[in-house]
Amino acid sequence: MAHALDIRSGRPRLSVVSHLRSALFGALGLALATGGLTAGLPHMAQAATPEACAALQAKYPDLKGKTLVNAINPHTPGYETIDPKDPTNYIGFDIDLGEAIGDCLGFKLTYKAVTFASLLTTLQAGQADIVISDIYATKDRAKAADFITYLKVYDGVLVAKGNPKKITGIDTSLCGAVAAENTGYVEVPLIQALEPACKAAGKPAPEILLFDNNANCIQAILAGRADTYINDVNTVDGAVKAYPDKLEKATAVTLPYSVGIAVPRNNVPFRDAVMSALGELQKSGVQAELMKKWNLPADQLETPKLVLAD
Repeated sequence: MAHALDIRSGRPRLSVVSHLRSALFGALGLALATGGLTAGLPHMAQAATPEACAALQAKYPDLKGKTLVNAINPHTPGYETIDPKDPTNYIGFDIDLGEAIGDCLGFKLTYKAVTFASLLTTLQAGQADIVISDIYATKDRAKAADFITYLKVYDGVLVAKGNPKKITGIDTSLCGAVAAENTGYVEVPLIQALEPACKAAGKPAPEILLFDNNANCIQAILAGRADTYINDVNTVDGAVKAYPDKLEKATAVTLPYSVGIAVPRNNVPFRDAVMSALGELQKSGVQAELMKKWNLPADQLETPKLVLAD
């Protein structure tokens, strides 16, 4: 496990505790002790599943007291982004979930911000210990990391208001259109694979503009440089909410992937520990509460499974 220094300090977040206090602690008849940041999140997951987390810490003692590095691409509002109130902080569902996992296993997290395309290479290089950053778990990506899934994948198709190109999904309606996408995203090869069908229909292949973050993809549509951006449906819905007069969601599509936590390949004890903690957080309702907090659809929750290279 690598313990690289991070450019930003990870800190417990009181927002998680305040949101879950009535749902979790109230149900258990527990009182949340006051005492500042150190008395906040580090007790949240244990209060929800005290026996299970205590047993996991006993089973995986090497993790307790450690500080691990989570590589993230902090440009996906709702999942991981820079806190607008404190630029030294990161906020989002993935941030809260990762810290709850760490709390259950007894470790803390710091963060290393990188481009999306660098997430797995950062992990492989030993500059990070884990990746929890809205990354789709695919067999191809599993060549670089083992994945533990936690969310189902639904993509939205973002277009300019009125959908002038009449785009209907990842299909031949994209022929001749310009798609803004993130480097390394699974949508890129799916769009590229349309070229034969477009050629057969006598139409030009889709053009792809590559960027390093969601914000630039969205801006490409606003600036008229791109016709669509296909990505996680919650990201697309957030863009429509931010620019209701300029953007809309043409449709939603289901992709054959899941969102996963990436860990170093073949580090079975660490992989098993994270998967076990995630399972306990799901059983106790912590993940569901965090999804509700960050406006993620309840039916997007997925029971953890492994995605490994063949």
